[in-house]
Amino acid sequence: MTSIGLRRSLVYKVATRMFSNNFSYEDAVHKLNSLQSNKATIEQIRKEIKTGQKCTNLKEMEKYLARTGVPLTTLDKLSVIHVAGTKGKGSTSAMCESILRSHGYRTGFYSSPHLIAVRERIRLAGRPLSEELFAQYFHKVYDALHKTQKYEGDMPKYFAFLTVMAFNVFIQENVDVAIIEVGIGGIVDYTNVLRKVPVAGITALGLDHTSILGNTLPEIALAKAGIMKPDCVAYTVQQPQEAMEVLKRVASDVKCPLTVVPEYNTYTFQNGLRHSIQLDAYRINASLAIQLAHAWMRIAIDNKSENTDNVKTSGLINKLPKETVIGLRDCKWPGRYHVVETEFGCVYLDGAHTRESMEICAKWFNENCRYQEKILIFSATGDRDAEILLKPLSHMHFDTALFVIPSAYKQITDKSDNYYKTEQNELISRCKKYADIWNNLNHSSRDINVFECVSDALESINKNRKQSILITGSLHLVGAALSIIDPNLNYS
Repeated sequence: MTSIGLRRSLVYKVATRMFSNNFSYEDAVHKLNSLQSNKATIEQIRKEIKTGQKCTNLKEMEKYLARTGVPLTTLDKLSVIHVAGTKGKGSTSAMCESILRSHGYRTGFYSSPHLIAVRERIRLAGRPLSEELFAQYFHKVYDALHKTQKYEGDMPKYFAFLTVMAFNVFIQENVDVAIIEVGIGGIVDYTNVLRKVPVAGITALGLDHTSILGNTLPEIALAKAGIMKPDCVAYTVQQPQEAMEVLKRVASDVKCPLTVVPEYNTYTFQNGLRHSIQLDAYRINASLAIQLAHAWMRIAIDNKSENTDNVKTSGLINKLPKETVIGLRDCKWPGRYHVVETEFGCVYLDGAHTRESMEICAKWFNENCRYQEKILIFSATGDRDAEILLKPLSHMHFDTALFVIPSAYKQITDKSDNYYKTEQNELISRCKKYADIWNNLNHSSRDINVFECVSDALESINKNRKQSILITGSLHLVGAALSIIDPNLNYS
């Protein structure tokens, strides 16, 4: 193990010297923000998907990767656990990564969105890239793509660029395994450029991104099922029958064994080390993470045996070794069921953004809120139905409801990690719409207000008494709030 660690250290140092240090992290973020899609581009993507043009973006990804020196034959060598789903895919991926790291593997982890800093999206050994390393890799990839443009603007958009960059990082850093969280959907997602995936996971399904993926659960399931491939083993949680039927059909068609994971309370623990996960939603995610991690480890061990006749088959682990339990225990995934104590009360943050996850969030807040006076701070992204999100909260007594643009401060420039290319008047209009919806759903709130940033909303709160403050509806909103109330958040 020491010689391997030394070799990787030397590779890392050599790779670092290959990069130019002429550009800063701020420069990288500024250039990255210039790649954000405007509203017209997003609408065009939706139109193409709705009319059946579903593979254009994957062909584009193939070209972008090749332009950075990563043909698909090279990408095929990256060992990947690919995770899709409507809710829980971020926490499932994070727990899976933590388990594998606890077992001694060098991990890469790609997730979205970020909370405070964009470099959170690409992690090595559980830690976000440092500002220096992010800048070095960013400029290497950006320069390669910029120099090979066939026409002005022949560059990947924001998420596509970060996906290309993440694959470059994981290949260059020679990770043992990369845990890749799908951005939107599955079959049409930029991460699905991957052709060879040993293990795939599908978390709980529900209606989300309906303007892109479809309006029914079977349509959503079909989109998510697109990450299953031949010569892959897949795992999922208990799903509604209509969704499970689609997953099973796709799995059969592509000859990918599909296994439903057991309930968390059915596991036994080796060596007397136990870990009790209290939240039901996290328990099922934990079970999926356990099976994904151990499936990958079984395949990795088989591959090392050089047995060319081995066949990948699904299976389940029931006895959890101490490394797995430690991985679960030590996993940190901020912004989900996250509590921060402040001088003016207790802040409860959860990036719930689907009906199902908001129902869980409402139950969690109701069972855990410490102070009688309750405040809601809410925002949603543009393509989500705010009424569906607010309904689970409408039966609770919130004294105050604040609807905000999901940015920390009013003055956010395109050099900020949390800059979003949307017109201010459109964002304000959305917040006013949220307030009107809330007013129709819930008449118990004394105060309903709209604010242009999270800082203004927090400043409006009375600091002379203790309150329970729920911040939810969007991970962007949660990230903006955390950047104010807990800016030194530890992601390790």
